[in-house]
Amino acid sequence: QVQLVESGGGLVQPGGSLRLSCAASESIFSDDTMGWYRQAPGKQREMVAGITSYGSTVYRDSVKGRFTISRDNAKSSVSLQMNSLKPEDTAVYYCHVQQLLTGNEYWGQGTQVTVSS
Repeated sequence: QVQLVESGGGLVQPGGSLRLSCAASESIFSDDTMGWYRQAPGKQREMVAGITSYGSTVYRDSVKGRFTISRDNAKSSVSLQMNSLKPEDTAVYYCHVQQLLTGNEYWGQGTQVTVSS
């Protein structure tokens, strides 16, 4: 079983930046899709950004132009650079991996991001 561990969350003022990182307990294959989701209290979990093995990316409309997702297959990691943060970005952020070969998916434990003045 793959275990994912997120880091980099914290408290930041509106307009500030944070960089989230996610490391896997074992190698992630290049054909696996990696991404970030978030969930605020009382709300459904939503996709924030995803990246394929081809380097193709997709972003939620509300974060386009502000967030950037990247991956490093050699290090089995994925990161999310978040700029111009807004209070509505406040949520627990989860790392996610979808294995193409097996269809299995894995989730990290979550890291809290709070945007407040």
